[in-house]
Amino acid sequence: MIKLQIRVITLLFFIVSTAVHVFAQQSVTKNLELNSLIPLDQSIKKGVLPNGLTYYLKSTDVTKNVASYYIIQNVGSVLENDDQQGLAHFLEHMAFNGTKNFEGKGILNTMQKHGLVFGKDINAYTSFDETVYNINNIPTTPELIDTGLLVLHDWSNYLLLTDEEIDAERGVIKEEWRTRQSGGMRILQKNIGTMFNHSKYAKRLPIGLMDIVDNFEYKALRDFYHDWYRTDLQAIAIIGDIDVNQVEEKIKALFSKIPAVKEPKERFVVTIPDNDEMLYSMAMDEEVTTSGISFGIRHPKPLKEETVASLKASLLNNMITSMLSARITELSRKPEATFLSARIGYGGHSRSTKAFNITINPKPNQQHAAFKSVLTEVNRAVKFGFAKAEIERTITDFTSYYENQISKKDDMSHKRIVKLIQNDYLDNVAIADIEKEFEIVKSIFNTLKADEIHSALKKLYTDKNRFLTLTGVKDNNNLSKEDALNIISDVENDASIEAYTDEFGGKTLISGMTIKNGAITSEETNKALESTTFTLSNGIKVHYKYANKNANDVKLKALSKGGTSLLNDTDLPSTAILPNVVQYSGLGDYSSTDLPKVLAGKTANTSIGISGLSESISGSSVTKDTETMLQMVYLRFVKPRFDENGYDVIMQNVENYKIRRKENIAEKMKDSMTVTLYGTNSPKKRIFNDAFIKDISFDKIKAIYNDRFGNAADFEFFIVGDIEKEALKPLLERYVASIPTNDTKETWKDNSTPWLSGKIDKDIYLKMEDPKSSVRISYKNDYKYSLKNALIARALGDMLDLRYTETLREEEGGTYGASTNAGLSKRPLQKASISVNFDCNPDKVETLIAIVHEEINKMAEGHILQLDLDKTLTNYLKERKQQKDYNRYEMSLLTRYYREGYNMNDSKNFEDIVNNITIKDIQNFAKTLLKDAKSYEIVFKPKV
Repeated sequence: MIKLQIRVITLLFFIVSTAVHVFAQQSVTKNLELNSLIPLDQSIKKGVLPNGLTYYLKSTDVTKNVASYYIIQNVGSVLENDDQQGLAHFLEHMAFNGTKNFEGKGILNTMQKHGLVFGKDINAYTSFDETVYNINNIPTTPELIDTGLLVLHDWSNYLLLTDEEIDAERGVIKEEWRTRQSGGMRILQKNIGTMFNHSKYAKRLPIGLMDIVDNFEYKALRDFYHDWYRTDLQAIAIIGDIDVNQVEEKIKALFSKIPAVKEPKERFVVTIPDNDEMLYSMAMDEEVTTSGISFGIRHPKPLKEETVASLKASLLNNMITSMLSARITELSRKPEATFLSARIGYGGHSRSTKAFNITINPKPNQQHAAFKSVLTEVNRAVKFGFAKAEIERTITDFTSYYENQISKKDDMSHKRIVKLIQNDYLDNVAIADIEKEFEIVKSIFNTLKADEIHSALKKLYTDKNRFLTLTGVKDNNNLSKEDALNIISDVENDASIEAYTDEFGGKTLISGMTIKNGAITSEETNKALESTTFTLSNGIKVHYKYANKNANDVKLKALSKGGTSLLNDTDLPSTAILPNVVQYSGLGDYSSTDLPKVLAGKTANTSIGISGLSESISGSSVTKDTETMLQMVYLRFVKPRFDENGYDVIMQNVENYKIRRKENIAEKMKDSMTVTLYGTNSPKKRIFNDAFIKDISFDKIKAIYNDRFGNAADFEFFIVGDIEKEALKPLLERYVASIPTNDTKETWKDNSTPWLSGKIDKDIYLKMEDPKSSVRISYKNDYKYSLKNALIARALGDMLDLRYTETLREEEGGTYGASTNAGLSKRPLQKASISVNFDCNPDKVETLIAIVHEEINKMAEGHILQLDLDKTLTNYLKERKQQKDYNRYEMSLLTRYYREGYNMNDSKNFEDIVNNITIKDIQNFAKTLLKDAKSYEIVFKPKV
């Protein structure tokens, strides 16, 4: 896998804050030593072996009885010579194709036997400066701890790199390149020189050059491996439910034997030359029809970030980008705005640089105005700084976030922990003790003055090391370098710019509202689920379960039957954008720009959804803000907001989407699939075009919302999380029992749309810049729904996925990967289906399609590997066990019980079924599914 990590547009939101007033003068620590080191997180053990290998160990039971294993190679594509372009990434692939202790596909086969899945639990990525491998959530039996360490040991120094495996992987890499090629990628390839001032980064996209991938000599790859994969450039991390001391001893015993490389090559860091004049480039592509602007300012990256001074700098920079982003978002929500969206961030750019970056998505043919508008807002802050209310609100938001992270520190995922470790190893960013760091931050804020923030912004917005890249559009008035420089000069010298004003404050979500409490009329305990059902005086039922597997976390769902199945066909276009309009309208008395200000310091949100058969309201909050979440739910029913300005902004986005998709290959394929399967005039399966847009209406959106969300008693409520029952009950009486309701109950109806024909076989030719074929194959048939049949269907799809990885990818080298799904629907119709999708070389289409059908037919004929079935079923049991460590499982437990009628915790509904699925079950399912099945085989090919 390739991870570009071109992070000039990434905001590394390292949030640090305090509730103390920013202008307070009394300091917790009067003489804060800026050169003092930040207290380190002592729960992460770090060591270095005599051969130079670094190790990190972290004990956490966020997921019980498993551990994740990582090796971080301080090696990436920038280390390649000109004749090695692509070999860093190629080497990453080879790590899964034979090592000293795991020949061939030994690593994958070993891990899959224990329920791990390639691509999800087992993976790697290559970037410019690092290559990282991972095996996640391996059970922590003594045997598998040793196995996990042995894999890291082999990845460190013992890849086999046989001629046969190298040759077999060339085709896979070529197909990965083919799959990733797109208009956006070609734009990047044209603009990357400007982004990195034509340094080596600009010539080292990790995928490399296909001429080299196809033709390099074996020795070239082995030389790269022996030059750079070495202990002084490696760190391993083991994170999970482990005994740290025990694992440390194992690491010392196993990894100390790896010899250090004598006279190693220098691990150089590529520097990016300074530039006084702004760098500029514009790129266009036939398949890209909307513009984009990226304006950046490079800065040297600190060699180490481990002191109070570096903490303070990060704090100020993140306050700046947060406040600027809020201003820009507010501006974008106005219909007269010249841009659709914009982002402002400060973060990693290369190993040696960071960048302050502004990215803008202009409205059609408004590049100049959009650039000037966003740049004016940035310069408004550069000239005048930030308003007192902005600063105070930002502190409140940061504080809430920081306190939430402290409360959830034991629930941090393996993925987040290893990111901290990577930053420490690769970029010298210290892993701080979050609670002690917070105390330091309080001291920083106690004496912080507004002009310090202002000065920090001026340091970011400098006149050196600037670069601007443009995605241009044919026949548009594209922003030239001269135009951009003139706009920058005009804005920076514009004496008419005035300071930003912000006086909003002192309001709450329900200010001025009178709410008449309802009551809980009955309370029923479900002993099997350890849950409670409350019946409220307005007829609403609320199913509640206390769960603190994830601390300080509360989730809500309100579900109702019906969805779009009860709407007129002419309402469907309006329904498609309804959730977006609701989001852009705000809530209650507050617009979408005022709502975040009202909610400053609150961690609570709600959203609405409408699917084919149901509508829903979802919510989440931290424990202390459960009341805010329920207030928002109350307003969703009682005082929804429909803002015409918000609607206008969304419709402008809709028009831009129409333009953007015009020449986009993926969108053309999507439309062609719809027409091929359902015809050009299907009222329920419409393509996105002018006629679709014409049928969207603001009044319809309001009417549809009121129709679908007009009666809360038709919704079933579910609340799961870290809130005690006695604390929740008065909140339910105030905010849920008080919602007006009626006795109307609804259900869904069958509004399904059949394919035009029972057998569809069609080739579709499209003009493409980079020729590739895309294959879409599917079978479907009537099949009785049951939990067992649903699991058999799922197993069939996952087993086919294993087969296609072996045949289509590894044996044929014909595709980077096939996406395979098999499933069983329960409603509106009980049907089984299989679908297989993949991209490939146009010359190999017929060969690969034949393999797809052959493997499916083999399943129906009983030619099934017991090993594949065992791998698949073991994965199901492993995943279910791990799911139970999270609150979200408890939400599924409640919704499945009350909506689907079965208890997930009862082994007869999962474990017993999985343990008893046989090859015969898979065969019978596949055979029945294929008999007289409806099917399609649609192949997209390049137009010559």
